[in-house]
Amino acid sequence: MTDILGQAGPALDEVSLEQLKQLVGLVEHDEARDPFPVRAMDAVVFVVGNATQTAWFYQAAFGMRLVAYSGPETGNRDHRAFVLTSGSARFVVKGGVDPASPLLDHHRRHGDGVVDLALEVTDVDRCVAHARAQGATVLEEPHDISDEYGTVRLAALATYGETRHTLVDRSRYSGPYLPGYQPREGAVTRPAGAPKRLFQAVDHCVGNVELGRMDYWVDFYHRVMGFVNMAEFVGDDIATEYSALMSKVVANGNHRVKFPLNEPAMAKKKSQIDEYLAFYGGPGCQHIALATGDILTTVDQMRAAGVEFLDTPDSYYDDPKLRARIGEVRVPIEELKKRRILVDRDEDGYLLQIFTKPIGDRPTVFYELIERHGSLGFGKGNFKALFEAIEREQARRGNL
Repeated sequence: MTDILGQAGPALDEVSLEQLKQLVGLVEHDEARDPFPVRAMDAVVFVVGNATQTAWFYQAAFGMRLVAYSGPETGNRDHRAFVLTSGSARFVVKGGVDPASPLLDHHRRHGDGVVDLALEVTDVDRCVAHARAQGATVLEEPHDISDEYGTVRLAALATYGETRHTLVDRSRYSGPYLPGYQPREGAVTRPAGAPKRLFQAVDHCVGNVELGRMDYWVDFYHRVMGFVNMAEFVGDDIATEYSALMSKVVANGNHRVKFPLNEPAMAKKKSQIDEYLAFYGGPGCQHIALATGDILTTVDQMRAAGVEFLDTPDSYYDDPKLRARIGEVRVPIEELKKRRILVDRDEDGYLLQIFTKPIGDRPTVFYELIERHGSLGFGKGNFKALFEAIEREQARRGNL
C-alpha cells in the first residue's frame, strides 16, 4: 500500500489497490518523464493556538492516531508538535512554547491554519533545480537531517501567502516522522465497535487567493511543479444570488495531489473567499478534503463526537431532478438526507460529500469528507446548494 499513497501511516483496512485508486481518483503516470516528480502528500502542517488540545481533538473527533511528538521534553524549546495519522493522511499540529517563537507571530496574524502542504518527492535536488529555473522562491535549500532511524532529505518552496511546500524524500528513513520527533501513542480510546479509522487519505487541499491572482498561481503550479489542469469553474458554475467565486484545479501527474485554487468574483455581497481572506489575513489553505470509503459511518462517528456539519434543506433531496441526475448510488437518498450528505454524478461515476463548519474560532479552515465511486470531479452539481449553505452561516456571523 505504501507504494500508492506514500509511507505515511499504517496499511489501509481491507482496501485493494484498485479500490484505493478509485478512493482518491488516481491515474496512471510515468514519473521518469516528470520534471518535478511528486509521489504524494507527505503532511498537512498546522500552526495552532494550543497544539496539545488540537492533537486531542483530532484523535477524539476525527479518529486519528497520535504517532510522534516533538517538544521541550525532546529538546525542542521553541514549540510542541504532534504528528497524527489516518491511513496515508498525516497531520502535524504545532504550537509555540517560547514567547519569542515565530509560530506565535504566525498565529497572531492568521489564527489556526495550514502553514505547510508538504510533498513527498523522489528527488529533492532535481525538484529544487527545476523550481529555481522556473523562478520559484526557495525557502530552504536541499539538506539532510538524520537520527538513529536514518536520514531524510528536505527543501522548501514558497507558494501563496505564507504557505510553503516542504519537499520530503524519506526513502532512507524508518522513523515515525522526521529526525527530532520521538514515537508517541495517544491516550484517546475509540468507542467499542468503532472503525479503526474514519478516513484513509487526503483527497485535495483548497487554496484561497486574492482577486486576480488565481491564474498566477495556476501558472506557478504548471511551470514549477509540472502540474496539469483538472477542472475549471467560472461564472454561473459557482455563483448564487449574492456571491460568486472562480476556481481552477491543478494536480500532479498521477492525481495523488490535487490543489483547487479559488479567487473571489464580483457579486452583490461578500463571498466565502472574501470572508476567508479577511479573517485569515491573506491567502491560505481554506479546506482539506478527506477521502473515506464509508461516508455514512464517518459522518455518524464525527457528529457523535461533536463535529458540526453544514446543513442542506430538505428541498435539495426532494427535488425530482436530483434523483434523475444521479441515478443509482450505493446509499438510499433517505439516508443521505438524514445526514445532509450531498451527491453528484459525472461521466466517470459519482461521489458523496459533506462539509464541516469552520473548526476554529475564526471562520477560516474547514473540512470536506468525500467518498468517490469513479468520479474524478469535485461535486459541480452541488455547488449552488453548498455555497448557499455557506452563505447562511456567513449571514449568521454577520459577514455576508
